[in-house]
Amino acid sequence: MITLFKKTLPIILFQNSVEENILVVSSNNLQFSLTCLKKHIGYNYKMLTYIAGLDLYGLLYRFCVVYDLLSLTYNTRIRIKVYLTETGSVDSITNIYLNSNWWEREIWDLFGIYFENHPDLRRILTDYGFEGFPLRKDFPLYGYVELRYDETKKNIVVEPIELSQNFRFFEFETPW
Repeated sequence: MITLFKKTLPIILFQNSVEENILVVSSNNLQFSLTCLKKHIGYNYKMLTYIAGLDLYGLLYRFCVVYDLLSLTYNTRIRIKVYLTETGSVDSITNIYLNSNWWEREIWDLFGIYFENHPDLRRILTDYGFEGFPLRKDFPLYGYVELRYDETKKNIVVEPIELSQNFRFFEFETPW
């Protein structure tokens, strides 16, 4: 299997184990690799089961996009990984797998990974006025603004977050 992959696909790294095969591909070769995996008679990975985004905060390649493919003909799965810098982008694969549309929108909305040539790249899980990308590791857990319903105004009020924490003394001597 590994020789067939190396002969037909421009892969950077191949990891083979009993449970899964993982190919690391550059973002420039993603379209070709996925098209080949889908249409080649030896592969037949015709089903895209999911796309996931990863934030590898602190590394040179900050983001990773993972594509999981299933071949019903051969009953095998393969995982394709593409690593990106913070300002990098990856080509949309909606022309190869139609069901990638919503997953790409979700990854854009939550991580901020841009998909080139996507037909409808809008926010899907957060509000349109939402600032930031909530699944990035540098996004604060409490967010940037607070939304609450004000009974007196009978309206939703948007306020900046104001966190107050009392100063505490920690005693390092334990009583037990």
